[in-house]
Amino acid sequence: MCYNYSLALYKNQQEFEKIFGATFDKNESLQRTYYVNSFSLPRMPVITNTDSDHIQFYYWGLIPFWVKKVDDAEKIRTQTMNARAETLFDKPSFRNSVKNNRCLVPADGFFEWRYILGKNYPYYIYLKDKQLFSFAGLWDEWTNPETSEKLFTYTIITCEPNNLLRKIHNKKKRMPVIIPRNKQQKWISNSLNIDEIKDFLIPYPDEEMDAYTISRLITSKNQDRNVPNVLNPYSYSELIGVE
Repeated sequence: MCYNYSLALYKNQQEFEKIFGATFDKNESLQRTYYVNSFSLPRMPVITNTDSDHIQFYYWGLIPFWVKKVDDAEKIRTQTMNARAETLFDKPSFRNSVKNNRCLVPADGFFEWRYILGKNYPYYIYLKDKQLFSFAGLWDEWTNPETSEKLFTYTIITCEPNNLLRKIHNKKKRMPVIIPRNKQQKWISNSLNIDEIKDFLIPYPDEEMDAYTISRLITSKNQDRNVPNVLNPYSYSELIGVE
C-alpha cells in the first residue's frame, strides 16, 4: 500500500512548475512536505486530466461522486486512500474515475515498513536520480448534500511490487504505481482507451529505485514527523549483514 510519502526535495516552486509543465494558482503556494500520512486527510498537489496546465490541491481519500450522505462520505474516504490496479475497472468507487478522472500525484519518495526479525523497520524509498516523480492517481468531485460545497479528492493506485518493494514491503507486497516521466502527459490524456490505461499499471523498474532505513521518528506520536530529520538514514545494528 502507499499511505505515506514526501514532497520536499525540489529547489523551489519555479523548478517544480517547470518539471510538471504546469503552474500553481496565484492564491496557492507549495509547502515542503517531508512526511505526509493519508489518514490525516491532507490537501496535496495533483495535476488532473481536465486541467493539465495547472497544479491544484485535492484532499487525499477519494469520495465518489455518487455518495449521498456525509457520514458515508467520511467513512468511504478512509477506505479509498489507495486503489488496487487489479480491480479499478470493477470497483464502484473507482471504475468511473479510472476512465475519466486520472491525475498525477507529485512526490519525491515514499515510506514503507519491512517485517524482519520479529519487528517492523521503516524505509524511505526513492528514485536513484533523486528527482521528482508522479504516482498514478485518480480523482473525483463530490458535492456535500448539506452545504452544497464541492470537495475534490484523490487516491493513489497500487500494483504488485517489484523486487525491491517485495523485499521491503514484505507483508502487504504492494507498491504505488509510478508513472515514467516521459509518459506523465499521456497518463492524463483524455484519449486513452482501457488497454492503454492498463499498460501503465505495472511495477516501476527496481533498478531505477533505491531505499534505506530511517529512524522510528516516523512512528512517533509525540513528535512532529513533518521535519527534515525524518528522511535521514538510520542504521539498525541488528540489521547489519541481513539481506
